Amino acid sequence: MDLSARELMTTDVKTVAPDDDVSNVLGRLARADFNGFPVVDEDGAVVGIVTQHDLVELFQTKERTLWIPVGLPPFTETLTYAVDVSWDDLDLGVDLAKNADRPISEVMTTDVVTVGPDADLDTVLDLLSGDDRDINRLPVVEDGRLVGIVARQDVVRAMRDLRRGTGETARR
Repeated sequence: MDLSARELMTTDVKTVAPDDDVSNVLGRLARADFNGFPVVDEDGAVVGIVTQHDLVELFQTKERTLWIPVGLPPFTETLTYAVDVSWDDLDLGVDLAKNADRPISEVMTTDVVTVGPDADLDTVLDLLSGDDRDINRLPVVEDGRLVGIVARQDVVRAMRDLRRGTGETARR
């Protein structure tokens, strides 16, 4: 049995907008059980993707560890991301505040790899396991709009079910 992206994908996709600010997206990621969001415009078209790595990189410097606060003072939440920071960097607080208000469109990856709903399992596997880029989640696009997402774990579960002979895929 050959599975398609439509059978593998999750249809309840959490997304962000290009003008959402960095602190808002960091806060959402801190509470999510995944590591990135597709960025969609008002028409539902995928215009980018943003990951924890993209956001944490904004605050990365060198020698020490920093726990990143979410939002602006008074900070009500902190993230469990530890990044290296030099205590000699006197502009750190300014940089945190400056980056927190940046729109996600300035940080996101715009060269997004997507698939159509009829993409077969081999195509999905090739993209998720390729050496060129570290892709964990593939947005599924139909008629220019986001209709779902396939994560590596979706493919692993489907393959497990096929091996067990259940042939079931958890369509969501």
